[in-house]
Amino acid sequence: MKNIVTIIIIGSTLLFTSCKSNNDEKKSSEVKFTMTDKMLSTSTYYEVGTKQLTNELNFFGKITADNKKLMEIYPVVGGNVTKVFVELGDYVKKGQLLASIRSTDVAGYEKSMEDSKNDVIVKKNNYRVAQELFEGKLNSERDVVEAKSEYEKSLSQLRYIQETYNIYNMNKGAIYEVHAPLNGFIIEKKINQDMLLRNDRSDNIFDIAEINDVWAVANVNETDINNIKVGENAEVTTLSYPDKVFAGKVDKIFNIIDPATKAMKAIIKLDNPGYILKPEMSASIKLSFNENGKMIAIPSNAIIFDKSKNYVMVFKDKSNIETRQIEIFRQVGSITYIKTGLNQGEKIMTNNQLLVYDALND
Repeated sequence: MKNIVTIIIIGSTLLFTSCKSNNDEKKSSEVKFTMTDKMLSTSTYYEVGTKQLTNELNFFGKITADNKKLMEIYPVVGGNVTKVFVELGDYVKKGQLLASIRSTDVAGYEKSMEDSKNDVIVKKNNYRVAQELFEGKLNSERDVVEAKSEYEKSLSQLRYIQETYNIYNMNKGAIYEVHAPLNGFIIEKKINQDMLLRNDRSDNIFDIAEINDVWAVANVNETDINNIKVGENAEVTTLSYPDKVFAGKVDKIFNIIDPATKAMKAIIKLDNPGYILKPEMSASIKLSFNENGKMIAIPSNAIIFDKSKNYVMVFKDKSNIETRQIEIFRQVGSITYIKTGLNQGEKIMTNNQLLVYDALND
């Protein structure tokens, strides 16, 4: 019996010694990670806090010119197009000559101009003669008044024709000139040299748009109409510039449903430096709006996705960094709302976190 007790004691001692040895070996095999001074200086951090809960909607649309800065140009006369001086896509300045048209209508105005000038000369002479006769007591004052009235009528008619000439840019030789009414780009052209324009033509010959700022037109589905408000933030991307984001705000909402698309249109006004956005470009439009309440929110670039889970690196000091699993509620652009896993006031890494994650979890 004494031998059995002795064996048990010895066995227990060996087991304890073995466990202690294994634990010591495990501890010694765990290398404590410490950030280098260089890594520490290049790392960035974010103090966890709450933000207003926002949501995001995605729409398809297109780029258009601001219709307050878009001019459709119609010919006021018919005739033969003698010269077209611009092409589609050209930039033009206000007053620049776009096209010239030889027109019988202008020839008629020219004749009226000459007739009016001659009539003014005749009526002016009649008025002068009436005054002289009145001074010689050879006619009445009434004759002078009538002559003066006829002279003033002829002057008024001449001024009317001259104003018509100036307004419609008519020139001698029966030429009607088309000038640009504003600075901008030719975005539509329906006229060519030697074309014959009918007097009753009802469609425009040029469209000119100033596109230093443009509109992105979003087609809003009926289910999303309640979430769209004037002033909401928007981000717009195009096929031509997929990596460039154009920021703007909802400027106008058309409170009608388009029967063709069953959608409501919303206008986002965008600055257009360098005129890189062109009318009729396809656009992808993201609209963000506020919801009730606040939630823990962090920069999206702080999150590490690995093995179908999401993690952040919680920083306490350079030798005390924790890998923390989180549950995401929603991502809206560069902000991610966190459902569980983080507390307000904790500090997380937003740069070099992947290097630290790999060092701690390999």
